[in-house]
Amino acid sequence: MLGISAYYHDSAAALVRDGEIVAAAQEERFTRVKHDRDFPAHAVAYCLEEAGLAASDLDLVAYYDKPLLTFDRLLETYLAFAPRGFQSFRQALPVWLHEKLHLPREIERELGDGYQGKILFDLHHASHAASAFYPSPFEEAAIITVDGVGEWSTSTLGVGRGRDVKLLKELRFPHSLGLLYSAFTYYLGFKVNSGEYKLMGLAPYGVPRFYDLIKDNLIDIKDDGSFHMDMRYFDYCAGLTMTNTAFHRLFGGEPREPEGQTTQRHMDIAASIQKATNEIMLKLARFARKETGSENLCMAGGVALNCVANGLILQEGIFKDIFIQPASGDAGGALGCALHAYHHYLGKPRQPKRPDAMKGSYLGPAYPQEDVMSLLNGAGIAYREMNDTDLIKAICDCLEIGMIVGLCRGRMEFGPRALGARTILGDPRNPEMQSRMNLKIKFREGFRPFAPAVLMERLGDYFDLEVPSPYMLLVAPVKESQRRPLPDGWRQLQGMALLKLHRSNIPAVTHVDFSARVQTVHRETNPFFHDLVAAFDKRHGCGVLVNTSFNVRGEPIVCTPKDAMRCFVNTEMDALAVGNCLVLKSEQQVKADREQYLKEFALD
Repeated sequence: MLGISAYYHDSAAALVRDGEIVAAAQEERFTRVKHDRDFPAHAVAYCLEEAGLAASDLDLVAYYDKPLLTFDRLLETYLAFAPRGFQSFRQALPVWLHEKLHLPREIERELGDGYQGKILFDLHHASHAASAFYPSPFEEAAIITVDGVGEWSTSTLGVGRGRDVKLLKELRFPHSLGLLYSAFTYYLGFKVNSGEYKLMGLAPYGVPRFYDLIKDNLIDIKDDGSFHMDMRYFDYCAGLTMTNTAFHRLFGGEPREPEGQTTQRHMDIAASIQKATNEIMLKLARFARKETGSENLCMAGGVALNCVANGLILQEGIFKDIFIQPASGDAGGALGCALHAYHHYLGKPRQPKRPDAMKGSYLGPAYPQEDVMSLLNGAGIAYREMNDTDLIKAICDCLEIGMIVGLCRGRMEFGPRALGARTILGDPRNPEMQSRMNLKIKFREGFRPFAPAVLMERLGDYFDLEVPSPYMLLVAPVKESQRRPLPDGWRQLQGMALLKLHRSNIPAVTHVDFSARVQTVHRETNPFFHDLVAAFDKRHGCGVLVNTSFNVRGEPIVCTPKDAMRCFVNTEMDALAVGNCLVLKSEQQVKADREQYLKEFALD
């Protein structure tokens, strides 16, 4: 069973065999085009290769959207806003005709002559719902999906029982929490569909003084989590931008330039829309519990990546247990439609697995040691090959003296989070680590927080979180016992001045509001990474490492060893563990073939 998502955001492919998830990957990782939305030809090829299958072996191919319903939305939206929406419609229609009208023929062409079976088209939010429920450990659960838009739906409430997923209620375009959040992302100078997490990271620096302005003018929130937006302030239905002059007047100025200064006003606006988002998600969760009667919740859709709102749902105790699809965005739709086709269309039984069926989300390609060594030898790179035990010791040695270490080994993660396979690591006790990683390694805004990777068995020592968070999708408070006293007058500090306060024993992963986006590390899913954090804990009494994605600003997370070397060479990263080889930056500086070394891994 092959699932495909394409032409929205983060094209991907996933393969399911006998109900088991075999492989899944985003196209961007292979093409190196961030959020690549083209047909996922490379991801499809990888999934088939990983499964040892040819296209002719497939029983079904599923696609995560119904193109004709999307066209219906485009046409009705144009008619509702005509003639003002003509320019937007004129741009959208050719794209739709090229990409969606002939989609079955394109899928058949990409798969070759070998595949002669059916192509199923699933509802966008049904794919999201399936991606959350089927891999979850629950026999039954409430399901919430929230994103920008899929066909007509922007949010849905559903229920999963056994092998069945049923959508019960929906909120329809143009009223969309995903698009509302993206409108503020645009207004604050970040890129829509990729900068929303920046807005979330900026929010704790501000106070929500625009919250009442948002509720009084932009959105009417109901008790069930549904809402109505005043479209006079938005331009995404008929224009080419997210907001308009009425929105700009309401908030006292034009949108921030993408590389412009971030002021306290911008931070306060970010805090205000995050507060409104939290309110909607909490009300939606309470309504889902009341409507379904379930003690379990599954979540997917792009807004399910808002780990602040997720953490609040958990803290409120609305549900006994929560599972969030780690690839909650459009990429996860590829997995969802494949699972939905298997269990719903074919009627195959489902057996829930503990802790879940996602295999730690390590579903991408791995590269053999001989390929790693061939790459390094061919480029004249100095390295040391060692066994796992010695490599872990060497990485700990590097971290101990303040080095930043890249880690590229095992199967690549599926979804937007680095979980210990394509990861950059640092010592969380080092108060300079956050700023150094942001500016010297990631080349990104200094306010951006980093996540802690914490041993599951040490979770309660560091964070007020009682459930696992293996996919880095929950924000939790740092425990009082880990916090440091702050100087007198600290509450008068604003903005980036808050960054200078060392507020805990793990300052590099403690955000300005004493929160952290937690990843729990489990030996069952990634033994090497678990043993690495455990070795650091044994040496220093700290069961936490800084973990951030192995990429620089504007690039996808690395996939291949060569991608990892390119990132290593072109940043101030100190060391790289690739496969079972350790590469030290200092050892490359004295090489006679330095010119060849730089040329081999120069940024394209």
